[in-house]
Amino acid sequence: MLRFASSPTGDMHIGNLRLALFNYILSVQKNEGLIARIEDTDKEKNMEGKDLEIIGLLDLFGIKYANVVYQNDNLKYHRAMALQLIHEKIAFNCFCTPDMLNAKKEEAEANKKPYRYDDRCLSLSPEDTIDNEASFTVRLRKPNVNIEFTDKIKGKLSFAPTDIDNFIILRADKSPSYNFACAIDDMIADISMVIREEDHVSNTPKQIIVRAALNYTKEIEYVHLPMILNETGEKISTKDENASVKWLLEQGFIPAAIINYLLLIGNNPPQEIFSLQEALEWFDLSEISKSPIKFDINELRLINIKHLNLLDDVELSRYVGFADADIGKLAKLYLEEVSTTKELKSKIGAVFSEKNIPEDFVEAAASMKTVILNAPFFQDYNDFKSYVMKESGLKENYFYLSLRLLLTGAQNGPEIADMYPFLKNYLGEIVK
Repeated sequence: MLRFASSPTGDMHIGNLRLALFNYILSVQKNEGLIARIEDTDKEKNMEGKDLEIIGLLDLFGIKYANVVYQNDNLKYHRAMALQLIHEKIAFNCFCTPDMLNAKKEEAEANKKPYRYDDRCLSLSPEDTIDNEASFTVRLRKPNVNIEFTDKIKGKLSFAPTDIDNFIILRADKSPSYNFACAIDDMIADISMVIREEDHVSNTPKQIIVRAALNYTKEIEYVHLPMILNETGEKISTKDENASVKWLLEQGFIPAAIINYLLLIGNNPPQEIFSLQEALEWFDLSEISKSPIKFDINELRLINIKHLNLLDDVELSRYVGFADADIGKLAKLYLEEVSTTKELKSKIGAVFSEKNIPEDFVEAAASMKTVILNAPFFQDYNDFKSYVMKESGLKENYFYLSLRLLLTGAQNGPEIADMYPFLKNYLGEIVK
């Protein structure tokens, strides 16, 4: 079993979506199920409705999962296992206050040393623990030996006990820490492979020792993906608006193109343009780059154009408010100058909207409009053009620009001769 774990604390960004895609592809290739896990134990940061938004996006992108689980539903198991570890003296109560810990962190920073918990509460007597009415956290004792594991991208990794420290497994409000909850939830779900971004590498040894402390012997494979960076070279996060999946969709990037881009970057696919279904056949973790990848929205635009061109004409027309193959073909003419469905909708909308004609062309356009509305139907553009030119009496320098303004609402764009086959049935509505 694999799992895609996401917190309902903000918009899903492309780094999250890439993880979901990788987990889905590997679950199919390994013939195992995929769990969508909502990590909602941090109640202060949770945003209402974001869990449903996450699930909705998985559905939209064709990422199939066996079921949805909420981490908070396992709270009773988190607490029970923490209590078990306390009884076995593998974990201990820590009465250090946040102020005390912050002061020690600041002192370590001032001395330019890494902060480590000073074991103040590690050996408290039973009497000191029982008689202490202060709130407490629960910490897991650090290991005595290095923790090692092999990552399928990074290779063999080793962490010293000081890297792991006596870390907190239950907070003062008795909610589980991230690493404790993840380790237990992965045990409960019988997870076989964890795929996540490389900034989680330091969490892996902590989760390994949690499972070991609970005598869980199944070995989990780990894959830590290189991060996707924003324009400034920092890790993509919810703060990067143009990396929000929701924002990209609103701007008119279609799911197929976003999928293509996220599986293309840092990878070595057999072709540039492909579908998720095709990627299931050739995707190989060993081809993934070990270096961070920069998100390039201009590259995504080029991929989006190619996928829009591949759409069925009727399907593309629906993105701009129609259900007509001719409008889909018309939209594809505009893909020489725009790259998203939002931009296409603006272009097609201008064709069917009231035209704002420049003052110098108002009279000519009015004359041409009368001719067009009273003209017979012409199948061929040249016949249409000759008729309108003759009847309006307009000279070329006014005729062509007036015609373009009247038909498209813009001074530039695709050739009218190319557009006419898809406009001819709508002329009455266009020049109304």
